[in-house]
Amino acid sequence: MPQAAWSSKRERQFEHVKAGVLKRTGNEKQAEEIAARTVNKERARNGESKTASKTSLDDISSSRRGGLRSHKGAGGRTYTQLYAEARFRNLRGRSGMNKAALEKALSR
Repeated sequence: MPQAAWSSKRERQFEHVKAGVLKRTGNEKQAEEIAARTVNKERARNGESKTASKTSLDDISSSRRGGLRSHKGAGGRTYTQLYAEARFRNLRGRSGMNKAALEKALSR
C-alpha cells in the first residue's frame, strides 16, 4: 500500500507500523489502514503533504503517543473495581480513599 508520493523513510515507517499492528491484531487489512493513516498524519505534521486537517497538526504526534503508552504494564485493577471490593468487604473510610489507599487497605 505504500504510495508513490511517500519517501523511502515513510515507506519504512509504513512497514514498521504495519508489522506492529499486524502482530497485535493479526488483521492485514486493519494493519495497512492504521499504518497508512499514521504515515499520512506524520507527513501532514512535517509539511510533506499539500493539505492537512487541524487535528493532524494540533494533536500529539503518533510516535510520541506510542512512546508514552509503551512499557506501562497492566496497571492493576481500576479504582471502580477496588472500590466495589472495599464495599463488599465493608471497609470503613473507603469513600475518602484514592486508588493507592484502596489497594493498600485491601491488601491487608
